[in-house]
Amino acid sequence: MKPRTRVNHPPHTPLPPGNQPLVAPIYQSVKFELESLAAAERAWAAHGHGFHYSRVANPTVADLEALLAELQGQAACVAVGTGLAAVATTLLALLSAGDHVLGFVETYGPTRGLFVRTLARFGVTHTLLSIEDRAGIERVLAERPTRLVWFESPTNPVLKIADIGHLVATAHRHGALTAIDNTFAGFESHGDLGVDLYVHSLTKYASGHGDVMGGAVIGSAEHVRTVRLQATALGPALDPHAAFLVQRGLRTYHVRRAAQCETAARIAEVLQRDPRVLRVRYPGLPADPGHVLARKQMRDFGTVLCIDLAGTAEQSRIFADTLKLFAIAASLGSTESLIVPPPLLQPRDLTAEQRLSSGIGPTTARLSIGLEDPDDLLADLGAALDAAFAAR
Repeated sequence: MKPRTRVNHPPHTPLPPGNQPLVAPIYQSVKFELESLAAAERAWAAHGHGFHYSRVANPTVADLEALLAELQGQAACVAVGTGLAAVATTLLALLSAGDHVLGFVETYGPTRGLFVRTLARFGVTHTLLSIEDRAGIERVLAERPTRLVWFESPTNPVLKIADIGHLVATAHRHGALTAIDNTFAGFESHGDLGVDLYVHSLTKYASGHGDVMGGAVIGSAEHVRTVRLQATALGPALDPHAAFLVQRGLRTYHVRRAAQCETAARIAEVLQRDPRVLRVRYPGLPADPGHVLARKQMRDFGTVLCIDLAGTAEQSRIFADTLKLFAIAASLGSTESLIVPPPLLQPRDLTAEQRLSSGIGPTTARLSIGLEDPDDLLADLGAALDAAFAAR
């Protein structure tokens, strides 16, 4: 074989039986060779096994999908390139022209944008209520045929807790499917509550280090197959190297999350006693409106808290700018602590009435707690509060 041919058909080193790598390799290959036409026909068939093209399936991604399904306590998973891709693919897979989706004002802004702008272009209608409006939920589902109820718990950013059992039972009684963006709650929560599909941004806790993006849709084999067919058609495939990095992040997921939750609870307790903080929203606080439901539904209380300063918008800006250990940045769930200050948190797409329902005020800030020492974070927050309230 001549050199030009050999470099394109290199030799492979087979592994002896019982001599496997401890860490699975990255299958950084777009194409997979089939040994015969019959094997190719089986792989290409809808019911076939094996791999032929990484937009459709890849062994590294498949390993991640199997792990995520097990962590959430479900049968199947499809992983895609970003969290929002997971949201969009699910919505496009489940909804058709003429369908109605029930959503909530306490929902991630880009998800609301998909309801209001993208889906509306294709004849899908929506209703936005507050997640706390139980009577409204019952009324809408009773009066209007609804294909899907989409919700979060805890909600982003103010951490309201949905009564998931009641919401799922009500939706199913009226023939609607349910999907939860379960990113804030983590893989260990809500898997036993009968939700049809669980959506996660793998960019957050699963990766945990802020250096890779991904999304996942988890549920029954039937529902995930529907979403996977849509993902294959649209093409938001998760790159195998990104899948490998998410798997690496998941090795420390539980210890990271436990430490971050512990620090978040301590910070919430301290801040709720500070007179310069008007309100702390964290479901781990006994006084929080969602505490009882969260204790019943969740395995922990999360790593995110929301605060409203007892000051002006300008003082809120000084507070955010003075912080040294909290980066002004989007996202959450990574090893460093982050803040989304009030000006960046405002839901500009909502009406005045909807803004009131959302719970986001003029001094509301979201804090994502990282892995720094709790004493250092508390000192940083205290110094920022001192600077903000010295500027009266």
